Amino acid sequence: MRTPYNFLISIVALIIAISVNSCKDKSYEIITYKKNVPVYMSYEDFRDSFKKTSPQEIRQAGKIYFKDNYLFVNEVNKGIHVIDNANPSSPQIVAFYEILGNVDIAIRGNILYADSYIDLVMIEISDVLNPVEIARVNNAFPEIYPPYEFGYFQSDIDVSKGIIVDWNVETVTEEVETGSSRWFTGLYKGDYEMVDDIANGGETTGIAGSMARFSIYQDYLYAINRMTSLKSFNISDPLQVSVSDSINIPRTIETLFYSNGHLFIGSTSGMLIYSLANPSHPAHVSTFEHITSCDPVVVQDDYAFVTLRSGNECDGYTNQLDVIDISNLSYPTLVKTHPMYNPHGLGIDGDVIFICDGDQGLKIFDASDPYQISDNMLAQFPDINAFDVIPYNNILMLISSEGVYQYDYSDLQNIVQLSFLPIGNNN
Repeated sequence: MRTPYNFLISIVALIIAISVNSCKDKSYEIITYKKNVPVYMSYEDFRDSFKKTSPQEIRQAGKIYFKDNYLFVNEVNKGIHVIDNANPSSPQIVAFYEILGNVDIAIRGNILYADSYIDLVMIEISDVLNPVEIARVNNAFPEIYPPYEFGYFQSDIDVSKGIIVDWNVETVTEEVETGSSRWFTGLYKGDYEMVDDIANGGETTGIAGSMARFSIYQDYLYAINRMTSLKSFNISDPLQVSVSDSINIPRTIETLFYSNGHLFIGSTSGMLIYSLANPSHPAHVSTFEHITSCDPVVVQDDYAFVTLRSGNECDGYTNQLDVIDISNLSYPTLVKTHPMYNPHGLGIDGDVIFICDGDQGLKIFDASDPYQISDNMLAQFPDINAFDVIPYNNILMLISSEGVYQYDYSDLQNIVQLSFLPIGNNN
């Protein structure tokens, strides 16, 4: 009589036999190929790397942020250029904050919040020429790596060696299992594309461009993490910042815009609206779906304005401005689609909308009638590869691949360029 025990022994023996035969069937080959090899920095050195240096030329401009007559321009993965913009006709770079792995910032009061690869760093800037790192949240953004050379294999990552700060493409010869795949499957953070002023207990925030992935409301900083989750940080005490919530969002999310107690999240497949009635735990209200495309968003009163563009990084094929009625936040509806060339960032001030339309430069429209925007262009500044804008107090600050442009739009019939601060290779 076969007992359950004997039956189990038979099954185990069968599994072992199959495994042995499978191993015999495996074949190996010697191959020579190129792969991305990580460059490590020790955690100790990485977390002791922040410093302020003398002014530097802008080389690879990222995102922009404005507060208290200072314009902060990200140098992708390197840090932040601090520009004295008290006179927009003559902006002056006065300092550079070296923050490894930095892409996004936000400011409340005198505290600058910046990502630094996997960490969130708090920097006191009451004197912008003498910034002081006062705290950091270690591993706030896990598994964030610098851009790598896309299309090559990737070496195994050993987190015990420290933080990855770069990649080297090296030629290696190895024995591998025939047919095995060693392609990189981690996070690719290569396309670093490039709010309202609100009171926060006596402290004010600055103004971000439409490509921002950080936003502040009351005592909370909201940040997009790995393009798949929304993290909320309690910043009531900058010395004791903590994570209050982390929401997984099954989309590729890209940008944040705060308006009237809500977060508007731009994703490659739609605009999401989250309520901040409980600021520590954002709650989903609704989603406006659109075709796959890159999607920054800005809001003015009862309308959201969304640019959709094509391009390899966007997997899209359309280029347009969508105007969405958000008078009922639970049921956003499309009002009108306006054709564009290749729109990126955008900004709005009252009835005037500014659109960075790729190689066609900056376009400025009268948006008082959402149905007629594309027919009411006020001005165009071509020959600018425009990326993002901040309109404030009749001054438009624009970041492009050529540099930082500023315009006076106090007279919409005579919009004039005030200054141009070139990127290093455009001097």
